[in-house]
Amino acid sequence: MFVPKLFTTLRHYDRKAFIADATAGVIVGVVALPLAIAFAIASGVSPEKGIITAIIAGFIISALGGSRVQIGGPTGAFVVVIYGVVQKFGIDGLMITTMLAGVVLVLMGIAKFGAVIKFIPAPVITGFTSGIAVIIFSSEVKDFLGLKMGTVPAEFFAKWTAFGESISLINPWAIAVAMLSLAIIIYWPRVSQKIPSPFVALIVMTTIVHMCNLPVETIGTRFGVISGAIPAPQFPHFSLALVRTLMPSVFTVAILGAVESLLSAVVSDGMIGGKHRSNMELVAQGIANIASPLFGGIPATGAIARTTTNIKSGGRTPIAGIVHAVTLLLILLAFGAWASLVPLAVLAAILVVVAYNMSEWRTFRSLLRTTKSDIIVLLATFVLTVVVDLTVAIEVGMVLAAFLFMHRMATVTNVNVITREIEDTEGPFEWGGLSIPDDVQIYEINGPFFFGAAETFTQTMSSVGKFPRVLIVRMRNVPAIDATGMKVLADIQKRVLHAKGRFIISEIHSQPYLALEKAGFLKQLGETNLAPTIEKAIESAIE
Repeated sequence: MFVPKLFTTLRHYDRKAFIADATAGVIVGVVALPLAIAFAIASGVSPEKGIITAIIAGFIISALGGSRVQIGGPTGAFVVVIYGVVQKFGIDGLMITTMLAGVVLVLMGIAKFGAVIKFIPAPVITGFTSGIAVIIFSSEVKDFLGLKMGTVPAEFFAKWTAFGESISLINPWAIAVAMLSLAIIIYWPRVSQKIPSPFVALIVMTTIVHMCNLPVETIGTRFGVISGAIPAPQFPHFSLALVRTLMPSVFTVAILGAVESLLSAVVSDGMIGGKHRSNMELVAQGIANIASPLFGGIPATGAIARTTTNIKSGGRTPIAGIVHAVTLLLILLAFGAWASLVPLAVLAAILVVVAYNMSEWRTFRSLLRTTKSDIIVLLATFVLTVVVDLTVAIEVGMVLAAFLFMHRMATVTNVNVITREIEDTEGPFEWGGLSIPDDVQIYEINGPFFFGAAETFTQTMSSVGKFPRVLIVRMRNVPAIDATGMKVLADIQKRVLHAKGRFIISEIHSQPYLALEKAGFLKQLGETNLAPTIEKAIESAIE
C-alpha cells in the first residue's frame, strides 16, 4: 500500500519504455512551462515560483507517488486560496500554509483516507471547480484587455466594478496579442498534436511582440528579470497565532490537493487500464508540498490536463514525470532570463482557456436537472466560492450536502404498525396463521435507524395510548443503527417495563446486534426477548 509506483514499474523496465517515457516527459515539460508561469502570476506570486513548484513538487510526486503517470505541479484549483493568503499574510504565510497542508496530506495517507475522498459529493466538487474557473477568468481580464489600472480588488463584485470604471484604458495591442494567442491555442492542434499549442502561442507571440516592439506589458516590466536558478532552502518564521489563523486555509489546500490528485489518478487509471495506490499518492503529495515552499514554491497537486498529455504522449511510468521535472529545470537554467520577455496578454489567454476547461459547464448544466437537494448544494458552493471564499464554500457545501443526505435517509426510513392498532375490526388480529391477542403490538422499522429517523419512530410510539403487555419491534429491514437509535429503543424498553409489559426485538441484523451488544443493551434486554423470526416473537408474546 505504501510502496511508490516507481519501484514497482522499474522491475520490468527496458530501453524502449525509457524512450517513450523520456519523449512524453519532454513534451509535458514544455506544456507545463507556460501553465506554471501563468498560475504563479494569477496566484499573486512571482513567475519563477510556479516553475520551481513544477520542478520540485513534480519530481517528488512522480518519484514517490502511487500513480504510474501522474504529473504534479501548480494548478488552477489553488489560485484563489494562494492569492487570498498572500494578500493577507505574505509569502511567509503562504509557506506555512503549504507546509502544514503537506503534513495534513501525509497524515491523511497514513490514516488510509485515500478511499474516503470519494465520498465528497459531485455537486460540491463541480460547484467549487466552476467557481474557481469564474475567479480565474475574472483575474485575467486586466491583462487580457491590457487595462492600465492599479491593483485589482480581491472581491468579485469590486473587481468587476473596477474593470467597468477602467474600460476607457483598454490597450488595443494587448487585446490583439491575447486574441491571436487564443486563436493559436484553439486551432494549432489541427496543425500538429505533437507540439503543445500553449507553448506555440507563447513562443510565436513573444517573438512578434519583441520584434515589432509592441506596447504591451511583459513579465519583465511587471516582475523584473526571472532568476535562472533554484534558490537555497529557507524556512518561514512560525508563530502559533499565525498558524491558528491559517488553519482554515491549510485544510482547504489539503482537501483540494487530495481531491484533485486522486481524481486525476482515477482518470488516468481509466486511460491506461491501471490501478493507483491512493494512500501512497496522498503521502507523496504531502511530502511534495512540505518540500516545495522551502525552495520558494507554492502548493502543488496532480494536474489532470498535464497527466492526460503525458498519457497521450506515450508516458507509462513515473520516469516520464521525473523527466518532465528535469526538462523544466534545464529550461529554467538555460532560458530563465528570456521568460521576462513573455507578454502578460499571452499568459492571460492561456488561463482563459484553462478557466473554460475548468468550468465543466456541461456537467454544471446536467446537475441543474437533478434533485433539488443536489441543485441547492451545487449553487450554494458555486456562489460562495465566487462571492465569499473557497474555504467557506467547501465547508458550507459539505455540511449542507451532509444535512440534505441525512434528510433523504430519514424520509427513506419508515415505521409500519403491523397489528390491529390501525384496524377498525374487533377481536384477535390474524397474521401469518397466528391469532395475535389485543394487548400485543408489532412495529416494523424499515431503513437505517439513526438520529435522523429516530424521531419518526418516537412520534409513532407517542400516538399509542397506553403501552401493551407485549411490544414487538421487527428489525429485519434495519441495516444499521446509531447511538440515537439505541437510546430510543432503551427509552421504549423502560416505558414498557414501567407498564409491567414485555419488550421483544425480532430478526436483528449483525451491525445493529453488535452495536446493541457493545452498548450493553442486549444484556439488559435479555436473550429471551431476542427472537430470530417474527413467528417466534409472536409465539413468545402469546405465551
